[in-house]
Amino acid sequence: MAEHLPVHLDDRDQQAREVRQVARDVFLHALAEASIAQAFARHVGSERGTLRVGEDLYDLSSFANILVVSLGKAGHTMAEALTTQLGSVLSGVISSPVDPDGQLPHFRYYRGGHPLPNAESLLAARTILRALKNQTLHSLVIYLISGGGSAVVEKPIDPAITLEDLAGTYQALVLSGAPIAEINAIRKHLSAVKGGRMAQAASPAQQVSIMVSDVPDHQLDALASGPTMPDTTTVEECYDIARRNKMLKAFPEPVRQLFEKQLLIETPKPGDDVFARSRFWPILSNNTAQAAAAAKAAMSGFAVEVDNSVDDQDYAKAADHLLKRLRKLRKGVSKACLISGGEVTVKVNGKGTGGRNQQFALYCATKIAGEDISVLSAGTDGIDGNSSAAGAIVDGTTVDRARSLRLNPDSALSRFDAYPLFDRLGDTVVTGPTGNNLRDLRILLAY
Repeated sequence: MAEHLPVHLDDRDQQAREVRQVARDVFLHALAEASIAQAFARHVGSERGTLRVGEDLYDLSSFANILVVSLGKAGHTMAEALTTQLGSVLSGVISSPVDPDGQLPHFRYYRGGHPLPNAESLLAARTILRALKNQTLHSLVIYLISGGGSAVVEKPIDPAITLEDLAGTYQALVLSGAPIAEINAIRKHLSAVKGGRMAQAASPAQQVSIMVSDVPDHQLDALASGPTMPDTTTVEECYDIARRNKMLKAFPEPVRQLFEKQLLIETPKPGDDVFARSRFWPILSNNTAQAAAAAKAAMSGFAVEVDNSVDDQDYAKAADHLLKRLRKLRKGVSKACLISGGEVTVKVNGKGTGGRNQQFALYCATKIAGEDISVLSAGTDGIDGNSSAAGAIVDGTTVDRARSLRLNPDSALSRFDAYPLFDRLGDTVVTGPTGNNLRDLRILLAY
């Protein structure tokens, strides 16, 4: 029987570095394959004056005017892709939290705030609502909607709510630990542009929404808080969400009064006449990124499974589940990969720098110390919380490497301050804003 030679620490470190690089390559491949340009090429086109969106056809010559409203982190990228596909001059409004390298002609640009609305968010909403209310039966309104749209276009439905109140409310919602669908339910009922109210303003125009989704596929009306879609949430649910998540004390006074006195106004619902001439086409979602990641990992020799069961779960609970499943998968193969999409939740109690992806990754690092496992967690928008990273990557050597630099992973975890630790280790995932937003992607590798 051949004698098994011991693995030297340097060899193990080298292997860990190589697998970390595989994880990075898988993530970057997923970003490239799930690009907005490719999605528009597949699902949107124009020939002989006819616009195709999914399975719908629109004779552009039959409309007196065409208005484009693009909002979210992919605001400019989607408008650019639509212009490329149509090959004609379009006009409208774009509100995004990032400045593009260049601006499209005939579009009015706003740099809305994210994750909190700013003065530009209010100006964008005012401009959009004014334009929508000028549309007629012979108008076509094309909405380009992506994640991050909730904050970049906003107008309180109650004029007593100031921008400061609005920002305070968003802050309370973001830090509540509630799932994004519940957060957006409340945003809808506080807003004059969300929960179908843009469609209401544009009725009776022909309206079509082209969507790049950062929400679960069965909750599309949560995307950017559903400005053009029938709202499936209710004021009663909002009152319950605020109560269960103990939000009331954190709300500014004017908002708290609306909840305590139960004065929220109901949003347009499915079947409402304002949606009689509205169509909705999701052309890109987290599933696209997952499929691309799985294919790349398989090409690298990993047995791949996908697990989306942790969506909207607490980050620690989600990590424990995924690591348990990865270890089980690893028992039957030489190299195992688990892909997980969606977003985990973090109830922030500290004032550190980082985001949910880095918090998830650091927690994983404390659970896999010494194991041949690598975990990458990052946002497809290129932004994680209040840091400059999209996320981070860890493995069985992370804790020891951190301690060798006199960094304390447990302390960083408790302070929600993961970014400085990962930055020192060189284990952040940095892409810069991607102009896309398809939720988060987690890649777990066992080798």
